[in-house]
Amino acid sequence: MSSKSVQPQPESVQPPSDGGSVAAPPAEEVSETTTDTARPGRSWQGVRALLVRLHFYAGVFIAPFLFVAALTGLAYTFTPQLDQLVYGDQLRVEQVGGEPRPLAEQIAAARAAHPEGALASVITPPGPEDTTRVVLSVPELGENQRTVFVDPYTAKVQGELTTWWGSTPLTTWLDDLHRNLHLGETGRLYSEVAASWLWVIVAGGLVLWLGRSRGQRAKSARGVLLPDRSARGVRRTRSWHAATGVWLALGLLFLSATGLTWSHYAGERFGQLLDAAKGHAPELDTTLPGAEPPAEEEGGEHAGHGSAEGSAAADPADFDSALAVARKAGLGGTVEVTPPADAASGWVVAQKDNVWPVHYDQVAVALEKDEVTSHSRWADYPLLAKLSKLGVQGHMGVLFGIVNQIVLAVLAIGLSAVVVWGYRMWWQRRPTRDDRTALLGKAPARGTWRRLPLPVLILGVPAVAALGWALPVLGVTLLAFLVVDLAVGLARRFRTA
Repeated sequence: MSSKSVQPQPESVQPPSDGGSVAAPPAEEVSETTTDTARPGRSWQGVRALLVRLHFYAGVFIAPFLFVAALTGLAYTFTPQLDQLVYGDQLRVEQVGGEPRPLAEQIAAARAAHPEGALASVITPPGPEDTTRVVLSVPELGENQRTVFVDPYTAKVQGELTTWWGSTPLTTWLDDLHRNLHLGETGRLYSEVAASWLWVIVAGGLVLWLGRSRGQRAKSARGVLLPDRSARGVRRTRSWHAATGVWLALGLLFLSATGLTWSHYAGERFGQLLDAAKGHAPELDTTLPGAEPPAEEEGGEHAGHGSAEGSAAADPADFDSALAVARKAGLGGTVEVTPPADAASGWVVAQKDNVWPVHYDQVAVALEKDEVTSHSRWADYPLLAKLSKLGVQGHMGVLFGIVNQIVLAVLAIGLSAVVVWGYRMWWQRRPTRDDRTALLGKAPARGTWRRLPLPVLILGVPAVAALGWALPVLGVTLLAFLVVDLAVGLARRFRTA
């Protein structure tokens, strides 16, 4: 859009009105030139003015984080197809046919080709065209594993990859890019900043767009959901920005919530909530009847791959026996068979069907008696544990297959467009005069908190403090915004004086 369509901006104070929608500065702004003598009294318009200012600054400073998260998330969304393209020789069999060979035969072929390390687990093929995965624990790989891919029909080794808890090297690389930009724990702050502020920007943008009061178009569903093609300049850009944000809002709120559950600082708070509400997934008791329970090992849920000592002594034929017992107990589909961690523990067979309807049942098996000693069922998961598990799978794009991937791709592309439109609005609203043109538009007026109704101010301060505790990164960055804003205001007042 040509900058000629932008009208000169007067130096006087503009009342806050039509805000933006998601992840960007609002279109209608209040000039920073507001003076104390011209400031109106407390009213509910002060709440809107505060939202305009918050949405503007959140859009300016947080939108780059959202933009990067959207692009890296878009790349990660299609990792299943990329894996098949890059690693198809390992992941797929050459020809489907006949009955699969016993796991013992497939394990023997894998160990003959790769005798290093210890046998950690075996994952059965997800489909008839997929290979069996024999997972090896190799000390020099650290937390990574060596996965050997075996044709289940011929017991031929198709190849091997260094995997991270089942993820291929490409998927692991894209996952780290999206999660921390390959900057380690420090880099994780970028994604937590994006997830912490996304819901604030979305909610604020919705309130501003739905609550605008000018014109009949604002009161119609079409005016809310569809852009105004008859508008020109900044109003046209704002219309596309806001209407697109409305369509994306529910999906973006979902991504924000699910992303926070496994972030670093907010994730710890979510874990405390699960502890208090007893919302964790039930743990499978692998201790054999009459045996002393083993000491708890570090490693969280990944410790289920078994110890090197226990798995090294496992007989490959026992994998078939443990699988047969689990099948009789009702565990169908793709399963991971893990040998005992020690003499006091049983075999673990766990379902790994992540596509809806999910299957996450798991059993502990005592091979001496060919019986199940413990059972953990998906149906017995607490509601919070179910929501958390399903949310993670949906966030990763696997819960509903290709439909899930397409929805995530639309959200990523749409969010990127909304961010670009937001910055375009900021540029389009720059003040213009005969002698010069400003580089960017002016920020909304400072001091909007003085216009808030007292009940909002009294209840809002402790609410924001509690929110800052629950979402520490949001609290710290908001506090930083306030400190910088206060410093800038004092500096301008001192310079004016």
